[in-house]
Amino acid sequence: MTKHLLATAALFGAAVSLALASDMATPDEAKTLSQKAQTAVNEMGKDKAFAAFAADDGGFKEKDLYVFCMDLDGVMLSHAMKPELVGKNLLDFNKYGDELFRNMVGVAKMSGEGWVDYKWPYPGSDEIREKTSYVMTNKEGFFCGVGAYK
Repeated sequence: MTKHLLATAALFGAAVSLALASDMATPDEAKTLSQKAQTAVNEMGKDKAFAAFAADDGGFKEKDLYVFCMDLDGVMLSHAMKPELVGKNLLDFNKYGDELFRNMVGVAKMSGEGWVDYKWPYPGSDEIREKTSYVMTNKEGFFCGVGAYK
């Protein structure tokens, strides 16, 4: 019976891991949501777009995805999950071995859009994993991004 319980527990653990993984978005889904955010800012203006990004029913929170926006000096303008970051300059942030925000600003300034790879804590754990964000500038002159774990 012990072997049976162990096997059942292992299968249950695998099922939970698969369920959690299915709740995690792909980089392609992150890019699509970033494009949607760019359109929202361009069409609605930043204030209405930021409100939509933050609202649970605004259409910009999918699986583990959310939108963040930053100016080209590194100041966070909008963050759907951590509003306490708004107004902070994060250009020199380097807690996990990457200057991710400096790199995002660089991509935004150089090409207007693109991928930025970095390390970030995985939700629900202390594990640091590879993540990538697709950032895109908009008509307002700042960029928004959406990230997904690789």
